[in-house]
Amino acid sequence: MQALLDAIAAMPLPVEAQRVFHGRGGLHPGSEQWSLDAYPPVFVLTSFAPATDEDLAAIGAALEARCAQIAPAGEPLSWVFQHRGEALRMEGRSETRLMAGAVPDPHIVTEAGARYRVHVLRGQNHGLFLDMAEGRRWVRSFAAARSTDRYGLKVLNLFAYTCAFSVVALQAGARHVVNVDMSHGAIGVGQQNHQLNGITTGAAFLPHDIFSSWGKITRSGPYGLVIVDPPSYQKGSFVATKDYARLMRRLPDLLAPGGHALLCLNAPELGVGFLQEQMQELAPELHFVERVANPAVFADVDPERALKVLVYAAPNL
Repeated sequence: MQALLDAIAAMPLPVEAQRVFHGRGGLHPGSEQWSLDAYPPVFVLTSFAPATDEDLAAIGAALEARCAQIAPAGEPLSWVFQHRGEALRMEGRSETRLMAGAVPDPHIVTEAGARYRVHVLRGQNHGLFLDMAEGRRWVRSFAAARSTDRYGLKVLNLFAYTCAFSVVALQAGARHVVNVDMSHGAIGVGQQNHQLNGITTGAAFLPHDIFSSWGKITRSGPYGLVIVDPPSYQKGSFVATKDYARLMRRLPDLLAPGGHALLCLNAPELGVGFLQEQMQELAPELHFVERVANPAVFADVDPERALKVLVYAAPNL
């Protein structure tokens, strides 16, 4: 746990949503169970194994001491602890409790000029996946580079969740984004995120099962960018090992000439080859462009286990 305490002692005051410490990457022996995130003004400590009261007291004291040094005078420390032990993960559950301070309601955070609503006291997903920050940066850059195209950039955002990719694409000049996710709640937060950023046009929100909606999705195309960011395993809706192929087969028909696809996968047991080999088989006309680097703080002892974000491109006419 010492590596976590050292990271807290050295951290600057977080002003944007970001990971502070990533023990899960295996680069900090003895601290593998811990991660620490900042959703200003709240810190979220997560343990993937049982944590003792003594551990939590030591981490709380370290946060208190560091915040006394770097936080504005009179600003109290607010932090949340979430336990995601193996037994809980198998049941798809977690235990969350407020350890000190308070959580704003609504809780709005920023990242690279965009604002997002988050919820750190319920569920394992807080409304903004911090490890995808570089993926969002890539989308922003891609959309900006094509903002002056004759017909504008049309984006398809599959498994849109709270629509962060849509926000950055539209901020950067995309003409239209179609967001598709079967969760009505997530899509609702996505609409709020657009409103938070003053985006009132250019986005469509479809709370549908993607695999039952190909007709509607295809009719809105073709797209200059297709973003595919599914869960690795969600019982009853998506299992990467069997369902990702169903998405890949659709890509050539969804993409406009020269269009790009951003394929995302966060499954430690599946390496880059899982995506590349299937793409070669199922959509050979699309060529591999690059793997988008993850944020430096998410470095992993084995890059194959880390988040994979791959870019493919369709041929030009």
